[in-house]
Amino acid sequence: DIAPIILHNNKKKTMGGTFLTAAQQQALESTAECLASKGKGITACDESAGTIGKRFEAVGITNTEEHRRLYRQMLFTAPTCEEYLCGAILDPETLLQKSDDGTLFPQLLQNRGIVPGVKPHLKVYTLPGTGGDTVMQGLDSLAVRCKKYYAEGARFAKWRSPIVIDTSSGRPTDLAIRANMSDLARYALICQSEGLMPIVEPDVSLSGSHTLEQAVSVNTKVLAELFKQMIDHGVYMPGTTLKSNIINPGKECPVSYTVDDIAKANVSVLEQTFPVAMKTANYLSGGQSLEDAAARLSAINKFNKKGPWNLSFSWSAAMQLPLLEICRGKGGLQLEGMRKLYIEELKIASAASKGEWTGKEGDGDHKGDRKRKLEDDIQVT
Repeated sequence: DIAPIILHNNKKKTMGGTFLTAAQQQALESTAECLASKGKGITACDESAGTIGKRFEAVGITNTEEHRRLYRQMLFTAPTCEEYLCGAILDPETLLQKSDDGTLFPQLLQNRGIVPGVKPHLKVYTLPGTGGDTVMQGLDSLAVRCKKYYAEGARFAKWRSPIVIDTSSGRPTDLAIRANMSDLARYALICQSEGLMPIVEPDVSLSGSHTLEQAVSVNTKVLAELFKQMIDHGVYMPGTTLKSNIINPGKECPVSYTVDDIAKANVSVLEQTFPVAMKTANYLSGGQSLEDAAARLSAINKFNKKGPWNLSFSWSAAMQLPLLEICRGKGGLQLEGMRKLYIEELKIASAASKGEWTGKEGDGDHKGDRKRKLEDDIQVT
């Protein structure tokens, strides 16, 4: 039960997880190891009823609890999905839902070797005086909810802290970065105390006109602050997982970058900030298409020569929006077609997580406004 020690000013200090027994540390680390399985990733299906309802209604599907259950069941039972998935992030509603044969979804996932997790955060709140920066609510009641989620079968949790880059207004502010990363650290500490392995998700948005170089600067600052806060809070680092954005220029950035430019920038930031005590980073899609996200993830893995980490995926919209498009105008869920496409998408994501995906020429590149305008003019003429 002895925690690692270091010397600081000739005095012994413990480093993280001192509130946990050796067995508790091992349980958390075991979950983190499962989520670091090579060639596998995490399916993110933790959208609230309201968020998934908007996606349903956009393609003509009525937003009912039964439709949500059937849709999630398809994601969990698609043939061979366990060959590409090691974890699944659920909405609290989904923890209590059952498959057609009466098996609770967390148990169904465990039976397939997929670790069930949960999204415990609540609503976004605007931080006064920052010009629009936000923090996530839900810490006050988190311990009680984590205890409940563990009893319902969850073995990890995921907390998202959204960050927006707006160079014209000086966002994100230093206050917003400190507040969000401190919240993520406290969340991680509370989760570990209740037996849930925490995924920390600083999500720097793809929106904006910032350059790749500006994105690197902000993301380096965000991740450095996150890991400092986690260590300062006494979080047991080997029993945690990172889910972050792929570092990209803003969607409206006028400068063009190749997929290799983007990949090298991501690897550089990891080398400067990411603790080797943590086993995996599972990137979110964050508004990227599946083709771009896969090309960038594959290139990141190719250029990662020094880091010991597993670098994989935890994608939602990039995979699920194409699935829902199958249903457009059909009057309901097209489960068979969705299953087939889902497995094809997982194969792409798995290959990317091993650095083995090769898409079409140009996949993963960022085409700046000037280049897009030139291509549009050529097409018109």
